[in-house]
Amino acid sequence: MSPEAVVEVFGQGLFLVVVLVVAIILPSLIVGLIISVFQAATQINEQTLSFLPRLVATLVSIMILGPWIIQELLDISQYVFESIAYLTR
Repeated sequence: MSPEAVVEVFGQGLFLVVVLVVAIILPSLIVGLIISVFQAATQINEQTLSFLPRLVATLVSIMILGPWIIQELLDISQYVFESIAYLTR
């Protein structure tokens, strides 16, 4: 079992986690920025105003990206399980 192979598997897993989290959070950040610009332009300082649109954006992004997220998780899981035999030699 070489340390380089283990590091490669962990690196791919961490990279996938970052990509999946960014895919879910980015729409929420964009909606939050738009709401903040609107609040600054209208001088409305209500903190709860941006909560519901960000929540809806996050849920919609999960619904739209859900199949892709599941497929990516299945692919990395299959890769890890196939690599176990190689990594334990």
